Amino acid sequence: MGFGKGYGKTILFGEHFVLYGFSAIASALGSSTTANVKIIEGKGWIVDDQRPETPGYKIKKFDEAQKSIKNVLEYLKIDTDSQKLEITFAGDLIAASGVGASAAQCTSLARALNDSFNLNLDDEKINEAAYEGEKAYHGTPSGIDNTASTYGGLIWFVKNLSGGKNTMDLLQSPIRIPLIIANSGITASTAEVVADVRRLKHENPNKFEKIFKEYKEIADKAKIAILEGNIISIGNLMNQNHKLLQAITVSGEINDKLVQIALKNGAIGAKMTGTGRGGLVIALAENKEMQEKIAKAIEKEGYDAWKTIIG
Repeated sequence: MGFGKGYGKTILFGEHFVLYGFSAIASALGSSTTANVKIIEGKGWIVDDQRPETPGYKIKKFDEAQKSIKNVLEYLKIDTDSQKLEITFAGDLIAASGVGASAAQCTSLARALNDSFNLNLDDEKINEAAYEGEKAYHGTPSGIDNTASTYGGLIWFVKNLSGGKNTMDLLQSPIRIPLIIANSGITASTAEVVADVRRLKHENPNKFEKIFKEYKEIADKAKIAILEGNIISIGNLMNQNHKLLQAITVSGEINDKLVQIALKNGAIGAKMTGTGRGGLVIALAENKEMQEKIAKAIEKEGYDAWKTIIG
């Protein structure tokens, strides 16, 4: 039996913008998805998905998940005509929009297949296989989710729009930063939201040019703030990034509500993360005591809140 693991992730800066060649900053989470692969008699594969989830997530993403498994198997040239695979997904990462659940699933599967079939793949090849799986979920993924899932840590990421190798630099922060993840309970289609943004960009090129310029300044400042451990600056830049996400219509009403709850209860910064129009919001806390207060305020409003540490 082969075993593999893929980390969850949160995007601190740059979701959607990363698809247009702008830099993004992502952080792996401590939570992960695991995969076990067992070879049995027959052909094809069967899946036992035991991951905890936002209600309805796995049903909504079922077809995409099956296609992602097929993509990874084909990329790694695993024969399923003369053997059958029993694939079990589990772990403590909650399957929800915004935590890189699909990338963690693809990465864990690639690692488990590598273990089962002694493929001797390094992290770069695992990452490539996970990216192929991600295509089933996102159409043309940026690559940032599977990269964070594969390598862990804090990552400065720039997608090469010409098809060459993406830029990926590991960032070292001198501090550990308390983060709250608030779950709207709504699962959005990444492919649909991405397509909407592309359409809006085509219809409003001048507006988007201005937004892109503002975002580039935010990202550059955020990188410096993270390297210096300037948590106040990081929080302020998160707030600015959220306003730009509102401007490109990917932050839904519920995302804005969760951001306001966090800020009113002491968050230094807060923004939607991931696809948007539901999914998750992240909030930065100055310390663990404030992290607890913010999480409780979000839960009091009827939403799930998870506490984690990044950096």
